[in-house]
Amino acid sequence: MATAPAPTTAAPAPAAAVAAVPSASVPRGQVDLVDFIDWTGVECLNQDPAHGIANALKQGYREDEGLHLASDSDEQLLIYIPFMQVIKLHSALFKGPEEEGPKTVKLFSNKEHMGFSNVNDFPPSDSVDLSSSHLLESKPVTLKYVKFQNVRSLTMFIEDNQSGADITKIQKIALYGTT
Repeated sequence: MATAPAPTTAAPAPAAAVAAVPSASVPRGQVDLVDFIDWTGVECLNQDPAHGIANALKQGYREDEGLHLASDSDEQLLIYIPFMQVIKLHSALFKGPEEEGPKTVKLFSNKEHMGFSNVNDFPPSDSVDLSSSHLLESKPVTLKYVKFQNVRSLTMFIEDNQSGADITKIQKIALYGTT
C-alpha cells in the first residue's frame, strides 16, 4: 500500500512538465511580468479604438489569434506601462504578422508623459530591431539588463513595421523579468 501513493505523487510531475511547455519561451529564472502591470495607468497613443492595447498585453487576450493591437493614423505606436512595484526587466517578446509586425522598438525605463513630439528627445534605454522570424517564432529578445534594474514604468515606441505599411499590428507583447 505504501507504493500506491508514490505513483500518485509522481503523476503530477509529468503534468507540471506539460504545463511548462507553453511557457517554454520564458527565459530561465524569469517570470511573465503581466501580473505586476498597473492596468489603470496603461496607455497607448495612436491605437485603433477597435484594436486596443489590451488585445496584445492582457493574459488570455494576447493568446487569442483573432485579437491584436493596431495603429490608427500611421505605423507608429507609443505604449506606456506602469508597474505596481519595481521590477527588473530581462527580455521582451513581440508577436505579429510578417508584413505589419513591429520592426524598430525603442524602450525607455521610467520615462513618463512621453508623446510623439518628444519621444526622439530622449535616448532609449535599449533599442530592438525585430526580424520577421522574431515575430513569427515568438522568441523573446534579451534586453540590456543593466539598463532595466529598477523599473517603475516602461515606455515602448514602435517606430515602424516590417514592410513600411500604414498600419502596425501586434498580436502579443510579453515582458519577462523579476521583482
